[in-house]
Amino acid sequence: MQSTSHFVVFLPTDSFTLTLVLFISSFFLSGKNQRQRTSAGKMADWGPVLVATVLFVLLCPGLLFQIPGRNKVVEFGNMHTSGASIVVHAIIYFGLITIFCIAIGVHIYASQ
Repeated sequence: MQSTSHFVVFLPTDSFTLTLVLFISSFFLSGKNQRQRTSAGKMADWGPVLVATVLFVLLCPGLLFQIPGRNKVVEFGNMHTSGASIVVHAIIYFGLITIFCIAIGVHIYASQ
């Protein structure tokens, strides 16, 4: 059986929308493997969900750092955000979650 994936791309402009998009995308990254395991009645893979949540918290623009900053290239702990920093942090997030979930293959299994 072959599955197809559909992707909708849009640019979120506020932090809440970015949070929602990135958190939901973590479920799509783990979707195929998780559905196969749960349908077989074995275990659910929570690795991509946990990795996505931790990376999102760490990469929120302005929380730990902001690229680009308001006055410098990198600012630390300024608790501000901008459209450019949201885009840069989303690209960094996508790169890291791809590395952790697809290239390295982080898996955390929970029995059901």
